[in-house]
This record gives sequence, C-alpha cells and structure tokens, in this order.
Amino acid sequence: MSEEEDKSKAPNPAENIPEDEKANLPGEEIPTEAEEGEEEGAEFNLDAQIALFREQIEAEPENCIHYYNLAEALLELGDVESAKAEFESALKYDVDGAFGAIIHFGVGNLHFNELMKGTSSSVVKSSVGLLSSHKDKTTITDVVDEFYALPIREFEMAIRDLPRLKADEDILNFVSKNAPTQISSLYYKWASDLIDKSRQLTEYGNEIKDVQKALKLLKKTLDIDPNHSAAHLMVKLAKKMLVEGWQAYDDYGFLAKEIRGLG
Repeated sequence: MSEEEDKSKAPNPAENIPEDEKANLPGEEIPTEAEEGEEEGAEFNLDAQIALFREQIEAEPENCIHYYNLAEALLELGDVESAKAEFESALKYDVDGAFGAIIHFGVGNLHFNELMKGTSSSVVKSSVGLLSSHKDKTTITDVVDEFYALPIREFEMAIRDLPRLKADEDILNFVSKNAPTQISSLYYKWASDLIDKSRQLTEYGNEIKDVQKALKLLKKTLDIDPNHSAAHLMVKLAKKMLVEGWQAYDDYGFLAKEIRGLG
C-alpha cells in the first residue's frame, strides 16, 4: 500500500475499545486490499460484509459504528453517494461525539478523494513548469472554493473531536497525525489549482488576485508542514509571477495572453 493510501485508511474503531462497548460494535475489520498470493476463492467478500453491516443496523439502528462501517465498505465498493448517506447517519447517531473524530475523518477522505479524481488532479504539477511553455489542454479553468473547503472542515472537525474519541491509542494517533497532513495537502492543491487557472489561455481578469490568494493558501500549507518542498517551490513561482507577470501560448506557439506583473 502506498503512503498516500495509508493516510486515507483509518484503523477500524471497532477494535481495541473498552470491553463494555464491544457488544455493540462489529468485530471484524474491513481489509483494504487482498493479500498478495491469496487464492481468489478465499479473497475478502465485500458484498457479504456489507450485508452483515446492514443486518447489524437493523438489529441496532442507533449504533453509529454500524453506519460508519457500512459507509467505509460502500466506499470500497465505489458507491460514493450511498457512502455519504451512511456517514450522515453515523454522525446523526453519534450523539455524544464518541466517534466523531473517526467519522469526520472518513467523510473528509471521501471528499478529498473525489477532489483528487477530478480533472484538476491531472494538472497539479503543471504549475511548476516553464511559464512560457504552458498549453491550454487539461488546464484548470475554474476553481470552486467549496470543493476544497469542505474536506478541510471535515478534517478540522476530526481534530476537534479527538479528545472525546472512544477508541484505542492507535486510532487516536492515526487521526491526530493524518488529519493535519490531509489539510496541508488540500491547501497546497487549492493553491496549485488557482495558479494553473491563472495560466489558462483566456484572460478572465482576476489572474493576479488568484495568484495572491494562492500565496496565502501556500502559507497555510507551510504553517502545518514547514518541510513541504513542493509548497516552497510554488511560493517562489507565485512570487515571480506577481513581480514579472507571465504569458500563455497556444498549441501553435502564438501568444494567447500576457499578464503584466506588479513590479
């Protein structure tokens, strides 16, 4: 499993919790991938696990963990919309906030992964290339702030609810370590996408404002992760763009637009 995947896979909160709570929680963890070399017939049966979680919900309809486990299983199956509904139910029945940290972390990852699967994810690296060689192919033409702010809020709520988390130390450490990392990554992506948007071929009038906003977002990235090397590189690029301005050329090498710097 890659490091990025590892960040988005929280431990199962049903494990290693106080004995008096275990009767109300599922006892099996959902594997994230089949073990290498495992026979196909012995691989994890996700459909059967989903059916089990639904039975547990029917038996204990006010147990938030059953909804959380079902949501994570549905995500594994690729049913994002159904997973969203189950996460909402998990939060609804988590009346004392005992599992809010892990549920909000799951919701944050759902929205994070949706964002990363979009068109913008394919051009994040383009903003650190040569300004004069930028082409308007897969470049971002619009940045919707709420798409980035939504998962950030969920991760912030996960951090907020950590003191009330009724789970073992491994889960506590997992969320406390990875929630800030995901927030930092989101601020970086938001900034990167704004810079890429500013370099589209069409002049839309707010190029300078978008680059200035990107710098503020990059500062938030570095406040969380001072060693974020890509963010340091993009800060230099953004400052250069603001001072010197930049150009965008079409596929035929003709100047499509020129943005004057602030000097």
